[in-house]
Amino acid sequence: MKRLNVVVLTASLFTVGCASSSENISASYVSPLQYQSFTCEQLTEEMQRVGRKAREVAGVQDAEADKDAVAMGVGLVLFWPALFFLIGDDRKEELARLKGEVEAIEQSAIKRDCKTLLANIAKDREAAKKRSAAKKDDEDKKIQE
Repeated sequence: MKRLNVVVLTASLFTVGCASSSENISASYVSPLQYQSFTCEQLTEEMQRVGRKAREVAGVQDAEADKDAVAMGVGLVLFWPALFFLIGDDRKEELARLKGEVEAIEQSAIKRDCKTLLANIAKDREAAKKRSAAKKDDEDKKIQE
């Protein structure tokens, strides 16, 4: 019983260091004032650049979160030294900043009434919701099997 408590305590300490999934990382505040002089075309280009970088960092973050989840499972069940592999390439702060930049660009687009950019943002959000729902359905199916 005492050994089990030690394992649970150790696992609890390591879960604090686990990487979060990209969708669970909130945007940090970025002032939209830096984009106030941008035209709608410039805002569109900046949104594409920041969005591309955010997707890249989110992919790295999700891969790290998956790796941490596997290491946690192996560590808890089979081999507790695997828990030391949880210390990895967490990009939480960078992703939070990039998400904040996306929000700031969106606020500037709203202020400038950039209809095309706002329509693209709405379309991207809808596609992301569908991907998230499909991913959740896949996970639910795996759990049921």
